[in-house]
Amino acid sequence: MSSPRVVALNVHPVKSCAIRPVETATVERAGFTDDRRWMVIDAESRLVSARELHQLFSVVPDTAHTASDVTQGLRLRAPGVADLHVPDVASDGEVIGVRLHRHDLTGALVSAEADDWVSTAVGQPGLRLVRCVDPTARALNPAFSREGDHTAYADGYPVTLASRTSLARLNDWIAEAAVERGESVPEPLPMARFRPNVVVDGELEPFVEDSWARVRLGEVTFRVAKPVDRCVMTTIDLDSLATGKEPIRTLARHRRWDGATWFAVQLVPDGTGVVRVGDDVTPG
Repeated sequence: MSSPRVVALNVHPVKSCAIRPVETATVERAGFTDDRRWMVIDAESRLVSARELHQLFSVVPDTAHTASDVTQGLRLRAPGVADLHVPDVASDGEVIGVRLHRHDLTGALVSAEADDWVSTAVGQPGLRLVRCVDPTARALNPAFSREGDHTAYADGYPVTLASRTSLARLNDWIAEAAVERGESVPEPLPMARFRPNVVVDGELEPFVEDSWARVRLGEVTFRVAKPVDRCVMTTIDLDSLATGKEPIRTLARHRRWDGATWFAVQLVPDGTGVVRVGDDVTPG
């Protein structure tokens, strides 16, 4: 095996929508530029995620940081509807209170046109699109962060990292359990099930990332806050949108503690800079 390197980078401009792979990511204190800066809410201003509405995975959001043919703002694409361009993300709409899991945050309403587009694209009326106005206003859990750490609409922390060696071990466990049950061995789960910002590979033991305190990716150093506790959203097939039992069933057998199942780790940037596919990975 080779020395550890970054092998994939991903940005998710609209929370719970399609993953946008990139070769280079700009790291801000809030996370990757444009990552989870928008989210979909319902009439009660609560997050609507793909966990409840699988069709959100079919919405493809792009910004100038994720697509070369987008020069400004946000572009939304989905099957069966015309593209929508939100041209100026700097102009603030009405700022309202929003609820993201346990967090009471704020968001700027994008436009009535964007609300209608999202509702039509996923087949559920009454949805709205909001943008994070000020990520610095959202403090992180003080048990795993420092004063001044912040993020936008990520579940808990600015950046997530997963390793291919850990995924390979998980897929081995899934295959072994299928054989024990007398079932056909399923296709290996793709990394996309876990929606990490950073994927690493190389001379790494499976799940060694759990033990890291810090990691340097290219020119940026990150603190490792904690592992990522996993929900049923990881059981949704990204192509068929059908829900299965894996990986939660197998994680519950091998990676369960504190009442949760765990895969990948949460990172908090110590500074700003650029991370590129191919960069060295240096645990600290």
